[in-house]
Amino acid sequence: MNSKPIGVFDSGIGGLTVVRALMRRLPKENIVYFGDTARVPYGPKSPQVVREYAAQDVDFLLSKDVKMVVIACNTVSSVALDVVQKDAKLPVVGVILPGATAAVKASKKKRIGVIGTRATVNSNAYTNAIRQVDEEVEVFARECPLFVPLAEEGWVDHKVTVMVAKEYLFPLKLEKIDTLILGCTHYPILHRAIQDAVDGGVALIDSGEATAIAVEKLLEQHNLRNPSERIPNVQFYVSDVPAKFTEIGERFLGQRMGRVQKAEGFG
Repeated sequence: MNSKPIGVFDSGIGGLTVVRALMRRLPKENIVYFGDTARVPYGPKSPQVVREYAAQDVDFLLSKDVKMVVIACNTVSSVALDVVQKDAKLPVVGVILPGATAAVKASKKKRIGVIGTRATVNSNAYTNAIRQVDEEVEVFARECPLFVPLAEEGWVDHKVTVMVAKEYLFPLKLEKIDTLILGCTHYPILHRAIQDAVDGGVALIDSGEATAIAVEKLLEQHNLRNPSERIPNVQFYVSDVPAKFTEIGERFLGQRMGRVQKAEGFG
């Protein structure tokens, strides 16, 4: 059981930032990643559709005999966590609660900003999670839809990215937030532009890093850590294989990916 892989899924490429955090924190663990590139993005879709897609994504990971499931997608974590928990019947970690907990811990003024997709922001999932941890915190949320294509284009330091970041984040800056949750797995790629737009004094919370810590705790709690000294097997599957997936994916993962396989049963 302990040598079984951790299953990770996302609507596309962004979840690779979560895989990167997992690989750093848990270097012995085998991982199976699934990106639903045929149906990305999930952010603008209705909660009902996202829930249907999430159920299919989990079924694919279960076919790979995983020992736990990590939802590396803020949208799915916002509106379909219950679907994944019901279907998986395994330990499940989403990115919302770990990110919210880390933000509350980091905030001194109890003024936290959240940026994400329309679905994530409209769900109020981060606001609710933050209030579960500390009901006195004030939360200010903002949709930033253009950050996803800018990240995938690799425009990390492009002047357009800098201008868009300043435009999006100026209202949050006016609210005098001291902590900002990057509520989409694409956003860590644009860390520098986002940090500059809100000033250096604002702590940026990468939900991927916080999620990796939560995964480590859950593995220990269920006695599921892999003790093997073998080189871990990290596999990548997608529902469609666009020409740029590997190139873009390596930027998000921070290293070479190797082979990307087409998942059966999707399109």
